[in-house]
Amino acid sequence: MSLTEKILSQLPGDALNNLRKADRIWQTLRQDTSSIPEVIKHNSELIEMIDFDVIICGGTLGILIGTALVMRGWRVALLERGTLRGRQQEWNISRKELDIFIELNLLSLAELVNAIATEYNPARISFPNTPDIWVRDVLNIGIDPVYLLETLKIKFLQAGGKLFENTPFKSATIHPNGIEILAEIGFLETGENTDKSKSFKTRLLLDVMGHFSPIVQQARQGQKPDAVCLVVGSCAQGFSKNDTGDLFASFTPMQNQCQYFWEAFPARDGRTTYLFTYIDAHPERFSLETLFEEYLRLLPEYQNVELNQLKFVRSLYGFFPCYRQSPLKMPWHRILPVGDSSGSQSPLSFGGFGAMVRHLKRLTQGIDEALTNDILSQNALTILQPYQPSLSVTWLFQRSMSAAINQKINENQINQLLAAVFHEMAQLGEPVLKPFLQDIVQFSALSKTLFKTAIAHPKLVIKIIPQVGAKNLFDWMIHYINLGIYTGLYPLGQAVKPGVKNLSPLLQYYYHRWLESLQYGAGKDYEDPSIPSLVSPSRVQSP
Repeated sequence: MSLTEKILSQLPGDALNNLRKADRIWQTLRQDTSSIPEVIKHNSELIEMIDFDVIICGGTLGILIGTALVMRGWRVALLERGTLRGRQQEWNISRKELDIFIELNLLSLAELVNAIATEYNPARISFPNTPDIWVRDVLNIGIDPVYLLETLKIKFLQAGGKLFENTPFKSATIHPNGIEILAEIGFLETGENTDKSKSFKTRLLLDVMGHFSPIVQQARQGQKPDAVCLVVGSCAQGFSKNDTGDLFASFTPMQNQCQYFWEAFPARDGRTTYLFTYIDAHPERFSLETLFEEYLRLLPEYQNVELNQLKFVRSLYGFFPCYRQSPLKMPWHRILPVGDSSGSQSPLSFGGFGAMVRHLKRLTQGIDEALTNDILSQNALTILQPYQPSLSVTWLFQRSMSAAINQKINENQINQLLAAVFHEMAQLGEPVLKPFLQDIVQFSALSKTLFKTAIAHPKLVIKIIPQVGAKNLFDWMIHYINLGIYTGLYPLGQAVKPGVKNLSPLLQYYYHRWLESLQYGAGKDYEDPSIPSLVSPSRVQSP
């Protein structure tokens, strides 16, 4: 019996079998044998009676945007495959990012404070043979998903939202004036398909069903991901030290044709540790179960603890596909992908809660404006998920942290390069380092980092060129130039804002989306951490 089988078989919730279910999906993706669903159709007839302004498919993160929209007076329904509830494992985020919940009137200050399950400082960045880098106030807040989602669920219902649990999406038909959605009812009550369907009619469908949404699968038409992030981990008790975290750590050379990276966060009921790696979806890549075995093999060395000293509370695993053609442009009217469905996170991040919160304000405002003016065409909705060079430039970083299945590179090359880059960012200070750690790339910070790294470590930079490939380097240069252009255009876009109020609602909508694309595309959505958060300890404690 392997270590994985021994430990996961002792955990509640059928952890081992669930890992193997995820592995079967990962295998299908590697072997490119998955079928393409046909869940979106068209009908030229008008819908007689439309019940909702917005229907959201996918409730775990959909409840965030759903509550924000229902608070603005829209008729919103949320369809959730199972029961809408948060997982036990905290979502890590930075304190300043939580302000949006108060700005959008989703939570009171007291409720937001209650949602914070853990807080720690500082966090570490660590590579072999180099001094550790320590930062404060980055991903150091652990949010309780159970409390957060239950609180939002109550507010959503009180504001008039309609929640349909155990009601997974089946298909949708696009009409000239709306969408008719078919959903299965009673799904989890029977444990199998019921063949009982319910029809919902809406003006707009938000797909918040994640990376493996059937709508996304149809839109991508079987396209294989350009990269995948595999993640395994656990929450366990028994660590002697649990008051700091790791944002990014590596202590081994390349193994199994990939580089292993680690994260660690204090949790309310133990310590959460992750092992993750960036790879392609080649058929010869290893399974999640193999990576979990590696995780258990290396965890004692990583955390300086023996496995028999730990009490495992739960296991964590998953894989996250990334596509260069992201965010996803839907080929249909009246359908907008949100969250992981949209692919709006960078290839370095896992998406999920953090990416959703980052874009929540602009999506709420944009959807509200689109509904108000009935601007729901494919082109109008596409610019709600615009091209962002600040995210696209990170493809080169992802590529530099991985190797192709048969590529030969020095086993220490990735660690050496990352250690050099992070050292230079740390030397440049927090204004350069902190945004990057929160998945936000800015032109000035990136340029300074690249210049300093090239001057201080020319041999490492030269080695990376054959690793990433000339074509990828050329593509990156285009995104880098665009990052500079967006940075220069953003203040000009702001300067013309006073005159926009004289334009038609349609032109105002397109201007607002253009300005947002510049703001987010240049990484200008990042707020100065020196400005106190609305939920900073000093403000929370003040009368």
